[in-house]
Amino acid sequence: MEELHADGNRLTALPTSLGQLALLETLRLYDNQLVSLPESIGQLTRLKDISIGRNRLAALPESFWGFTQLQSLNTAENRLTELPESIGNLMGLQTLDVGHNALTALPESLGRLVNLTFFLYLSNNCLTALPESLFENLGNLRYLNVTDNRLTELPENIGKLTGLKELRIYHNQLSRLPESLGKLANLRELHAMDNALEALPESIGNLQELRELRLFQNRLTFLPESLGELANLKVLDLRNNHLIALPDALRNLRSLTFLDVRANRLVSLPEGFGELLNLEKLDVRWNKICADPGWIQQLEERGCSVYV
Repeated sequence: MEELHADGNRLTALPTSLGQLALLETLRLYDNQLVSLPESIGQLTRLKDISIGRNRLAALPESFWGFTQLQSLNTAENRLTELPESIGNLMGLQTLDVGHNALTALPESLGRLVNLTFFLYLSNNCLTALPESLFENLGNLRYLNVTDNRLTELPENIGKLTGLKELRIYHNQLSRLPESLGKLANLRELHAMDNALEALPESIGNLQELRELRLFQNRLTFLPESLGELANLKVLDLRNNHLIALPDALRNLRSLTFLDVRANRLVSLPEGFGELLNLEKLDVRWNKICADPGWIQQLEERGCSVYV
């Protein structure tokens, strides 16, 4: 047997004889009621794919961390409070999901997983910091999700994740983003809403591949002029901040289709917004804008939905 699929069966325990399935490569036990795994699971040395999410596991056996051929591991939605340093032995991992647990810290050895290329889910835990070692060797990682934690800052060396295409850091307590963020040359989506951001780094203008930038529900009072250099940006969501003005440079965002600046403290809008020829939706409600700019009508005539 090479595959065992037992998802959603209300299993509460596994037999020790599980370890006798020497040819097993895929083990799927998602959505059961397991509280522990037998030590014999470590005998399944050919495993490449393990899915044990949505169970009741508070810990994993030490033998679990010897799967040198493992490529995909999902332990999400359990009750794990820590990961051992021996997780660094899983050198073949390409995807790792440990979201929705109760992790308060991450082992330094996580940075040894140099083959992580597809995604790393760390969301919905109790993390207050990320180890710098995590980003030292993960230059090929494409997707990182650390949402719904208690992070107050990101390591400066996050800029080493040069292969990253999507970064989700929302629902944390971040007050700033590191300048090195501008080194993420392949980033296409940045989701940083619902934090405590007061400013953005000037280097954000270097993210030339960025398509979506979501920053709503922060404490931004101004935006850097460099934001206007994001030539490929399509979605810019800035609602529920403390913005009192928008930089004229935003007129250069010629690819922009969606702009939301609701619920800020704006008293006027840049005249150049009328030059955003691809804009499909503009929402400026719940500000303090004194007069409608003349270009609003131009946008509406081009088919843009405008909410004032």
